Amino acid sequence: MRTRGGLQSDEISQNARRDRRRLAALAAALILATAFGVWWYLHATIPRRIVLASGVKDASYHIDAQHYAELLGRDGVTVVERMTGGARENAALLLDPKAGVDVAFMEGGVVPEAQRDKIVMLASIRYEPLWIFYRGDESLTRLDELRYKRIAIGGPGNGGRLIVEPLLQATNVTASNTRLLPLGGVEALRALQSRNIDAAIFVGATRSPIIWQALHDETLKLMSLADSEAYARRFPYLTPLKLPAGTIDLSYRRIPPQSVTLVATKAMLVARDDLPSPLIDLLLNAARELHSSQDYFEAAREFPSTLPVDLPVSVDADRHLRFGPSFLHRYLPFWVATLSERLIVVVLPLLVIFVPVINFMPQLLRWRVRSRIYRWYGELKLLERDVEGRSGTLPIEKWLADLDRIQRAAEHIKTPASFASESYTLREHIGLVRRTIMEKARSAGAAGT
Repeated sequence: MRTRGGLQSDEISQNARRDRRRLAALAAALILATAFGVWWYLHATIPRRIVLASGVKDASYHIDAQHYAELLGRDGVTVVERMTGGARENAALLLDPKAGVDVAFMEGGVVPEAQRDKIVMLASIRYEPLWIFYRGDESLTRLDELRYKRIAIGGPGNGGRLIVEPLLQATNVTASNTRLLPLGGVEALRALQSRNIDAAIFVGATRSPIIWQALHDETLKLMSLADSEAYARRFPYLTPLKLPAGTIDLSYRRIPPQSVTLVATKAMLVARDDLPSPLIDLLLNAARELHSSQDYFEAAREFPSTLPVDLPVSVDADRHLRFGPSFLHRYLPFWVATLSERLIVVVLPLLVIFVPVINFMPQLLRWRVRSRIYRWYGELKLLERDVEGRSGTLPIEKWLADLDRIQRAAEHIKTPASFASESYTLREHIGLVRRTIMEKARSAGAAGT
């Protein structure tokens, strides 16, 4: 038969194991909840898709969009191209949060100043000159010489038109004295070639199909702007450029036949101001690969650039172009680096919270166990004071009943093995008070006899 002490020892061991199981279950629940929260956060914040507004089919922005889609696809990011009618539509799509467009191509001078607070320039990617082609025997060098003529200035929504109109107005070439026709692209070039118009103004890259065809058409002339410096002073998004003779073709045709002065805006990669920074890094890596080489107007590594054009510059983009990719992105694949950065962002704050909590849990367990014991110590102390201070008729039976109640409670206190000594000490104190009561009872009985 097992002794009472042995039974109590087994009970204490069982209580200790039960508390350890509860503590382990609590820790497991916390870990699982944290792991689920981290998984949900990473799944929700790591970008996998981007919508890019480009332009009309076969134009330079459409070609650019295809190149970006190929490069970003290497890192598992899907680029959905949304072809549009031009820069004005691109700007409207970016400014509309319900449109679902993340990034767009557009030129400087397209977005009014009052609408620039929700979009940012990631980088300018090249010069886009203002090309003025015309027919006739005379050589034109100023925009005001186009007055009273028929001029194609681009269709509604075309970025080139938004840039051209202020320049024409500055030289008093307006709809009241000149036929400003809403023709652009191939339609404008064909109208000029067929002599239905006198001049056509395009804004675009040198290698774009329309510009390239016009440059190689021997019946068309390219205007050299004598006032290029003045336009650049009046319109900060413009830059004066020079196209030396023979730059396009050095053969017998010699294109252009003599040096030409132009003004140019800059093509920009523009995004909503909430575009995730990992996507910005990927887009700028692609921009470096696509636009950093020397071209007709661009010096090697001149683009991509975060020098201001007319839109606010993305802080993340400027940091990336100035200092390069982060340490993790420099040595790890995109998804691994992005996941690692997100984990750091999530785990560090959790460590700040959980390490003190984990350190505090033993203290909390100690307080919880001791509070069970000290509760009965309080009642025992009150009873002991009553026993020591009472005289006259003594309520022995009541004292013993209260003491029995405290002892039964003490015997049922569940404590880990590490707190067994405190439980035993309580029981020893109960025994001391019991002996005091019995001595009081004996003394009272002897006095009565």
